[in-house]
Amino acid sequence: MSLAEIKGRIATAESAAGRAPGSVTLIAVSKVQPLDRVIAALDQGQRVFGENYVQEAAAKWPDLRARFAGVELHMIGPLQTNKAKPALELFDVIHTLDRPSLAERLARLAQDRGACPDLFVQVNTGAEPQKAGILPDDADGFIASCRALDLPVRGLMCIPPEDEDSTPHFRHLATIAARNGLTGLSMGMSGDFETAIAEGATHVRVGSAIFGARAARA
Repeated sequence: MSLAEIKGRIATAESAAGRAPGSVTLIAVSKVQPLDRVIAALDQGQRVFGENYVQEAAAKWPDLRARFAGVELHMIGPLQTNKAKPALELFDVIHTLDRPSLAERLARLAQDRGACPDLFVQVNTGAEPQKAGILPDDADGFIASCRALDLPVRGLMCIPPEDEDSTPHFRHLATIAARNGLTGLSMGMSGDFETAIAEGATHVRVGSAIFGARAARA
């Protein structure tokens, strides 16, 4: 499916949900994609991209940013505490703030740096033991602790269980966000981004629908 078709579907979903045009940010998930596919999206005007791995992003994006103005880079994969420093330097937004130790590390680095990317707290709405994220019952306290560290928490992110209807998870995330005065909702991927938009997503993370199947990671 072409990038233009995805953007058209987003616009249709915004309209159907009574949302303002352009209220949803498309994050093109470029992790483990061949460089020519990423450049093709850049040539078509896409400027917001998502990466899962700090090392891959560090190898790919400095050169691309030198060639294409206005790129905004989002970290959407699990962030190891020992990769926090390069992540702060590479990314404009981090969607995977998911534990106190990472929050404390980011706060120390941000204080030293005098700046911090915008942050989304990852919530494990399905309480899946194998998945990262703050449990829903712990989200309010974690958000409060992040704010006490002066971290710029802008919203929440979730990845619903693969074998469940996404809608209740999106609604749950929206409820937690509203309760905490957060406006950002990073939710919805290639298979369910229209549902996510109907439930209030401000950022959707679409990869395979734009780029096709990913290459195996070396």
